[in-house]
Amino acid sequence: MTEQPKNKFDNKVRSPRDRDPRARGNFDPRFDTPPTGSDTAKQNYTAITYGNDKGGIGFGIIHQPADVTSAVMLYTPDAQHTFSMDADGPRKGWTTSLSPGNFQVECGSANKEANDSLMLNAKNGNIIIKANNGKIRLEGTDIELHAVGEGGSKGNIRLTASENISNDSKKFLVDAKVNYKLATPGTGEIISNGVLKMYGSIIKGVTDAVSTKDSKCGGQNYQQKQNQT
Repeated sequence: MTEQPKNKFDNKVRSPRDRDPRARGNFDPRFDTPPTGSDTAKQNYTAITYGNDKGGIGFGIIHQPADVTSAVMLYTPDAQHTFSMDADGPRKGWTTSLSPGNFQVECGSANKEANDSLMLNAKNGNIIIKANNGKIRLEGTDIELHAVGEGGSKGNIRLTASENISNDSKKFLVDAKVNYKLATPGTGEIISNGVLKMYGSIIKGVTDAVSTKDSKCGGQNYQQKQNQT
C-alpha cells in the first residue's frame, strides 16, 4: 500500500532550499553529507524559517551549493522569486533580487523637478545595466553624460555598435578643444542641401595621386600615414 503524505504540502514540488536539510536549520554532520563534499561547506544550527504555501522568510538559510549563508531571505515556493541578503562566503555583503516578472522602482512623487530623486552609487567598481534580449531606453527632459576621470585612460565616453550609430536631431554640435577626426575605410560623404561652409587658417587636400610622387606642396607622408594597415 502506498504511503500517504504526512501533510498536504508533502506531495508538492519543493524549493531547493526546502529539500536541503541545512536550509531548514536541522543539518546534522553525523548523518547528512554536504552536497559539495568540501570542508568549506557552510553549517548552521540556528536557521529559522516562517511561511506557508505562498512564500516564506528565512534567517540563516544556506544556499543549495552550501557556500553562502543568507542572513535574511524572502522567497516563493519555486525559489524563482527571491530577495536575499547574504552574510558570508563569496557573496558576503551582497543583496540579490531575482524575479521572473518585472522589477519596478518608483520614487519622487513629493519632490520638485530640480531634485535628485533616484541615486545609484557604486563606491568602487563598475555599474552594468544589461538587457540580454531587449532594448535599453533612457528618457528624460534632458540626458547628460559626464566622464570625470583624469589622464588619457580615463575621462572618456565610448560608443560602440555592431551596426549603426544614428543621430536624428535639429542640431548636431561638436566642440573639440584639441582635435577631432572622422575616418572610414569605405566611403565618406559631407552633404548640405543649403550652404556648405568650411573654414581653416590653412586647408590642405591630399589624394592618392601623391602615393608614387610627392606634390610640390607635400602630402605624401600624410597619405602614407592614413593608409597604414
